[in-house]
Amino acid sequence: MQITANDITLEIEDHGPADAPAMILIRGLGTQLVHWPENLVQGFVNAGMRTITFDNRDVGLSQRCPAPGVPCDADEITKKLMSGTGIPPAYTLDDMARDVIGIMDARGIDKAHVFGISMGGAIAQILALDHGDRLLSATIVMTAARPLLERGRIADMLPRLLARPETLDEAHDNWVAGHASFGSPGFPMAEEDIRAEARLAWARSADPEGINRQLLATLAAPDRRPRLGEVTTPCLVIHGVDDTLIPVELGREIADHIPGAEFHAIKGMGHIITPLLAPQIVSLVCDHIRRQA
Repeated sequence: MQITANDITLEIEDHGPADAPAMILIRGLGTQLVHWPENLVQGFVNAGMRTITFDNRDVGLSQRCPAPGVPCDADEITKKLMSGTGIPPAYTLDDMARDVIGIMDARGIDKAHVFGISMGGAIAQILALDHGDRLLSATIVMTAARPLLERGRIADMLPRLLARPETLDEAHDNWVAGHASFGSPGFPMAEEDIRAEARLAWARSADPEGINRQLLATLAAPDRRPRLGEVTTPCLVIHGVDDTLIPVELGREIADHIPGAEFHAIKGMGHIITPLLAPQIVSLVCDHIRRQA
């Protein structure tokens, strides 16, 4: 379903009763709504929530958002960042947070629970900071509050984050390799299912330029730690003990900065929510929401 939100067009799926409390799921860098495990989405619906998934701007079936003078080629971005040259983003994570508010406005939702992973977890923090009056709760998963690429980590991180043109076969292999590198070893996903997911995402959209613009927005985000003490929204922070992309200590740091936040570290969880992991995630979130009632 295509809607207009925050003056751009976004692809959304709206699951469950329209009059139920809303849960909005926010994806991470470069991924699409089809990357949510079906049992995660259905788990929230079964728990009595109207569950909305969507493609962030610049991926999937949502609108592309280029800007004049903003590079999107992986090699050009790498060269500039490695030389210390700043790159202005085409948009910011604050804009992407306003996209979520735009979805709520378009769907007639006054207040919602939000659940964000990785880049989406950064967006969830911004929502709690700047749009707390629209939130019932925020679940912040596998992310950080400090800048993504701190000094000394750029060379190691960039190759894992930048998207480059690829064929369908390469997309399959890259997603399989991603699961092996930063997936959830305690909750593995069958290779045939990983490849099917990659094939579905490729069929909807294969756009490395949009993904790299999302990355530039993420890199431009300021350190949120100094402001997290202002958050009054009930927050749950979840992080994988086995996350090789964003260490679990950075998730604990978020919870330490948000008054009253709960923190759960999950052994065997990495940087991907798989179908085997989804039920535990749903249970943690729903338990947290019930305790706030």
